[in-house]
Amino acid sequence: MSLAELSARRGVRLGGLALVAVLAVGTTLVAAFDVPLERIVTVGFVNRALLAASPIALAAIGGLYAEKSGVFNIGLEGFMIFGAVTAAAALYGLGGTDPTQWHVWAAVVTAVAFSVLLTAGYAVLLIRYKADQIVAGLAVWFMGLGFAPFAASLIWGTVRSPGLTRVTQYSLPYLGEVPVVGPILFQQSPFVVITAVVVVAAWVVLYRTRYGYWIQAAGDNPEALDTAGVNVNRVRYATVIFSGVMAGLGGAVLLAHAGNFIGTGDTMVDGRGWIAIVAYLFGNYNPLGAAAAALLFGGLDMLQVQFQTADIAVSGRLMGLAPYIGVIVVLTVWGKTRMPASVGEPYETEE
Repeated sequence: MSLAELSARRGVRLGGLALVAVLAVGTTLVAAFDVPLERIVTVGFVNRALLAASPIALAAIGGLYAEKSGVFNIGLEGFMIFGAVTAAAALYGLGGTDPTQWHVWAAVVTAVAFSVLLTAGYAVLLIRYKADQIVAGLAVWFMGLGFAPFAASLIWGTVRSPGLTRVTQYSLPYLGEVPVVGPILFQQSPFVVITAVVVVAAWVVLYRTRYGYWIQAAGDNPEALDTAGVNVNRVRYATVIFSGVMAGLGGAVLLAHAGNFIGTGDTMVDGRGWIAIVAYLFGNYNPLGAAAAALLFGGLDMLQVQFQTADIAVSGRLMGLAPYIGVIVVLTVWGKTRMPASVGEPYETEE
């Protein structure tokens, strides 16, 4: 069996495991609160879970690629914060308090462009100057936590932006009216579709292309890759920049779905970058598995809204802990992740 086929099977297995976990939670709720399952697992709940999962999945794909090449980008949370606040500032700068849909897309592109510049500097720090990857990643996070509220205060006079606008969901005629499947697939945020495309493309590149094999070799056996004539550090530069761009895009997508920036507490990103790291670890560095894990965490995050919709009296604070409880359970139960052999180790090109 080839590596790609084995990885595909693992991705399907992890997707099934995530589905089983969601059904197990639903069954538990039915038993505990005597509420029919169809009142919990609704079309609206699935749509909200997809919206919540897309920023996590994007950041997870980026972090997965960086770590596969041997660089641990623990700064995903920080890059998501920078992406969210940059998108909000660009959206406000382009359209004021009444931006259009074109402004939303332009704001997302601006956030991605800024993420390229920010992550390029970060990559140089890690790869050329061999900075400690944990310390540098935490520094990016702390910088994001400080910069975002500060920038918001300069722009709006408060750490929260005014109501801006959300990305409009597309709706395909006739197909959107198909029961159950229609509202999920054909009346959806375009960023959910983009996330699905990114996930599939990331799997194809990683397991079906020569460059994907280079990425894996850079993390598992960089000496062999160097001997084959491939510049290991160039591969790592590309994946680290890609990881920051995906995290910045995740933050921008989060902003586009929310419609306004929140800079209080841990900002509106609120730990999603850390959950993205858990998602790709749970997915065993497989883009399909990471996306399935992101959907699981997105569903847990949206349970609070669904409880309110279904009139289930549960503490909001308790339900706010659901994604983090899920993280603990996943890390406890799923112990089969194999990290690349050279993660965190700088590489000197052999002369």
